Amino acid sequence: MTTEARIPLSRERVLRAAVELADEHGLRALTMRRLAEELGAEAMSLYYHVAKKEDVLDGIVDVVAQEINEAVARLDSGADWKQAVRRRILTAREVFLRHRWAPELFETRSSTSLAVLRHYDTLVGLMRDGGFSYDLIHHALHALGSRALGFTQELFDPSANQQAEVPPELAAELPNLVGMLGEIAHDDPDSTLGWCDDQAEFEFGLDVILDGLDRLRGR
Repeated sequence: MTTEARIPLSRERVLRAAVELADEHGLRALTMRRLAEELGAEAMSLYYHVAKKEDVLDGIVDVVAQEINEAVARLDSGADWKQAVRRRILTAREVFLRHRWAPELFETRSSTSLAVLRHYDTLVGLMRDGGFSYDLIHHALHALGSRALGFTQELFDPSANQQAEVPPELAAELPNLVGMLGEIAHDDPDSTLGWCDDQAEFEFGLDVILDGLDRLRGR
C-alpha cells in the first residue's frame, strides 16, 4: 500500500489557494481557518508562511497584479502610445473579471504592491515614449485612477435586488434623472465589475480620457 506524497506548504502555495478560495466563495469566505482546510493543513502551520490574514490579503494583491503583468508582457507594444496603453488596461481588466473580488481588495490596501507599481511604470514608459511630459503623465494617472488597472468605482452601486429608478414621490424634483433613466436600462445581465459598468461603458470612459490626453499631448 502506498501513500500519496504530501505537497509541502510554501508562501506561493498558500497565496494561490487563497486566490482560488476567493474566486469560488468570495473574499468574505477567506479566513485563516478556511484557508488551512482548503490546503489540508493546520491553521497554525500557515503562520510559517504568512504572518497574519492581512499578510494574505497583501499577498493575493501581488498574485493578481503579477498575473496582470504577465498578461500585458505578452502584448506587442506597437507604435501608437494610445493603442498600447488601451490594450494594456483592457488586458488588466480581463484579469479582474476572473477575480471579481479583487477591485474591492485593491481599493482597501494601505501599502502599494511592487507588482502594481510595475504595471504603472509600464504605462508611464509608454506615455513617455509617446511624447508626454512627466507633468502631463502625472495628470493622466490621476485622470485614469483605478481605470488604469482595469476597474472603476461606480457612482451608484445598488444591490442586485434594487432597481435603477427614481422613487415616484421624488420624480417631480428630479426630472432630468427621470428622463435619462426612462431611456437607459440598467438591468444588463451581462454587467461586469459593477452596476452599469459593462465592458462598453468601461471602454467609453477609457477612450474619452485617452482621446483627451492625446489632444493635450499635441499642444
